[in-house]
Amino acid sequence: MHQQQEKSHLTTGLVLHGALGYDVLVWILTRGRGKGFRLRLLKLARAKAGERMLDIGCGTGSLVIEAGRVVGPECVVSGIDPSPEMIARARRKARHAGVNADFQEAAAERLPFPEAQFDLVTSTLMLHHLPKPARQTSVVEAARVLKPGGRFLAVDFAGSAPKKTLLGHLHRRHGHTKLGELVALVQGAQLEVVETGPVGFNDLNFVLATKLSSRVL
Repeated sequence: MHQQQEKSHLTTGLVLHGALGYDVLVWILTRGRGKGFRLRLLKLARAKAGERMLDIGCGTGSLVIEAGRVVGPECVVSGIDPSPEMIARARRKARHAGVNADFQEAAAERLPFPEAQFDLVTSTLMLHHLPKPARQTSVVEAARVLKPGGRFLAVDFAGSAPKKTLLGHLHRRHGHTKLGELVALVQGAQLEVVETGPVGFNDLNFVLATKLSSRVL
């Protein structure tokens, strides 16, 4: 399955379009276990009731919607993506799910939020779409909008994927970000790494970090 990629005036990275095809692709990659995968990510992020959460590069909003069920209806969960098609579908899905969600068309390099707004910021399979300088800018932006003591979870491809699988094809097509590179990006944004390791799904690794209360932006 081919996902159309284009440049956008919002970001220097590649933008995926074709929202319905994106959801089908996710279903294929997770072998129909997308909900379990999303719950695993939220567990790694230590998401809990009452928190305000932002997903950077949210696609069609599935992780944001799942997070809305975890944090509770009194909290607004947010997602940004540079693709208007993805954002439109995310809004429809959130309305159908009855989740209090805010989706905005925006780029990871320029988040449309004031400083210190979120308890949790996530970036899942997004950073590898960006040129290396933009990756660092995006993580710095994630740190900027985090509250002191807030958490940042980055998840991306790491290492070598199998060559004869769909995931392996995507690896070669889109590139990947090694675990050491993820750690360096996070530390470069003056976030403190709390935990790293495999997600437990295919070739994905994660870095969980926190924003120190004394951090000066």
